[in-house]
Amino acid sequence: VLVLYFKYFLRWDDDLATSIYHAFVALCYLTPILGAIVADSWLGKFKTIIYLSIVYTIGQVVMAVSAIHDITDANKDGIPDSITVHVSLAMVGLILIALGTGGIKPCVSAFGGDQFEEHQTQQRSTFFSVFYLCINAGSLLSTLITPILRGQDCGIHSQQKCYPLAFGVPAALMVVSLIVFIAGSGMYVKAAPKGNIMLDVCKCIGFAIKNRFRHRNSKYPKREHWMDWAHEKYDKLLIAQIKMVLKVLFLYIPLPMFWTLFDQKGSRWTLQATTMDGTFVSSFKCSKLSNKYQIDFNFYLQGTLILQPDQMQTVNPILILTLVPIMDRIVYPLIRKCGFNFTPLKRMTVGMFLAAMAFVSAALVQIQIDASKDYMTFDSPNIEVTLDTTPVISKAFTLTNGLRQTLIIPSDPGAMYLTEDLTSKPEQGNNGIRHKFTITNGVQSCEFSSWFGFGGSYTFLIPSSITWTEHCGGSVVQLEDIKPNTVHMALQIPQYFLITAGEVVFSVTGLEFSYSQAPSNMKAVLQAGWLFTVAMGNFTVLIVAELAKLPKQWAEYVLFASLLAVVCIIFSIMAYFYTYINPVEIEAQFKKKDDLEPEGKDNKTFEMKPRDLKEKQDA
Repeated sequence: VLVLYFKYFLRWDDDLATSIYHAFVALCYLTPILGAIVADSWLGKFKTIIYLSIVYTIGQVVMAVSAIHDITDANKDGIPDSITVHVSLAMVGLILIALGTGGIKPCVSAFGGDQFEEHQTQQRSTFFSVFYLCINAGSLLSTLITPILRGQDCGIHSQQKCYPLAFGVPAALMVVSLIVFIAGSGMYVKAAPKGNIMLDVCKCIGFAIKNRFRHRNSKYPKREHWMDWAHEKYDKLLIAQIKMVLKVLFLYIPLPMFWTLFDQKGSRWTLQATTMDGTFVSSFKCSKLSNKYQIDFNFYLQGTLILQPDQMQTVNPILILTLVPIMDRIVYPLIRKCGFNFTPLKRMTVGMFLAAMAFVSAALVQIQIDASKDYMTFDSPNIEVTLDTTPVISKAFTLTNGLRQTLIIPSDPGAMYLTEDLTSKPEQGNNGIRHKFTITNGVQSCEFSSWFGFGGSYTFLIPSSITWTEHCGGSVVQLEDIKPNTVHMALQIPQYFLITAGEVVFSVTGLEFSYSQAPSNMKAVLQAGWLFTVAMGNFTVLIVAELAKLPKQWAEYVLFASLLAVVCIIFSIMAYFYTYINPVEIEAQFKKKDDLEPEGKDNKTFEMKPRDLKEKQDA
């Protein structure tokens, strides 16, 4: 909906709309760092979720207001007179939404994880699966319902597409969900914030780097880990916790490439669907009905059983709702019974491989689409057309570069002429529909109907000697300027299945892995790091696509698949050498050592701040 709002309401071109869209998505996944800092060092996860959800809702309301064309439509023509006002409101709304959604992203999953004891690993794993299931249930509903809301006509002075309703309904639902969340306050485990841990982490890392640089001379003995150079100033426990975080963050380095491919299902794959046939069920006629009702009935079937290009994305949440319980309840237990140690990192590697295969599938579909084009092209703009008539008729034409033209040969061949056609499929990817036309000369009239194929463009030739009888005597000639799509949208299902299966074993596992490997006071920070990889993936889409500039879309799909395959191999090697840890046990060991240390020993070695002492007492 957002890209359509940019293009058709704010009147931005495709490039600007796409750029702002990806910038917004990237911002939504960058702001979790801010949310993690606020939650871990100031408000705690519960209050952070509440306060930033309010910011989120305000942003949605501002977006809904920005889409009301009547507020600047003084002449009541349905077009905003001051687009700057709408753009300004939209940008404010999107920034607030990005702050709100990004702020609560690292907190919601981590807050859910806080509700379980350390020994409840199976229950916690199930929670993360259900959590991801709920996300995609919402995604499914929004993908189905929001386009319907947007497609309604609304307005005070003139009727336009109802973007305010599309943005306003989610805002109202967000208010309801916030009330429900607050209502359960008494049942939650609310971990208190443990100080400005992010600031301490940055200072500790900075001191370690600076201290290591100062002691780079070979006369100073080497230390086991470069973070050990912070021992002169910082607590051993904090250093150990930072080591755990850095160890996981190092594994995150290859992950953005997965999101680079995954996020394109909302852009490249949707554009691919606009060149495909979405007719999943053909219409039929019932001869017992009168003509009037027969036409209405046909239109109803065709309108509801044919998918629009952007509705193809519903396959993803539908598959997730199906695959998550299957993987959690059947596949993983079966693998364990077979004696195979299918660790989280192995699952993530498989997920990356499946995503790469999804793009190979998309490339094969694109090759099939490209092969279906049947129009002629010429190297020279100057052509001569010769008709084998008596006498022979020849006529020269000059074609316009970059345009698509049709040669019309009327009953008088000597009067043949060129007419310019559309050069691309219809903008909004409209589906096929049967339409009835009425032709009149002011005195007489006739009706005829025609089926418009999905993605096609047509010209109707109405002769001056038209017959004013039923179906206009069959004298109206229909020409195909652009051939309707012949490659069926169902061919996209395999690539959606592969990318969704990859998402299930990659993303759900990644959330659980991040939580299980995070120190007790840095779980939201590590969750933010996970979401940061999504932001980097969005930037990577723009960078790779811009640098590659491949002429064929299938070649770009193959490029992305190849890049992820290489990254998958690198990640599998990194995963092989990764040692799983139990943060609770490691922290307990350091705390036990500190408790056993005699008072006064090595007092000058560490700088224990009041905040650090309080953390130890809390523990």
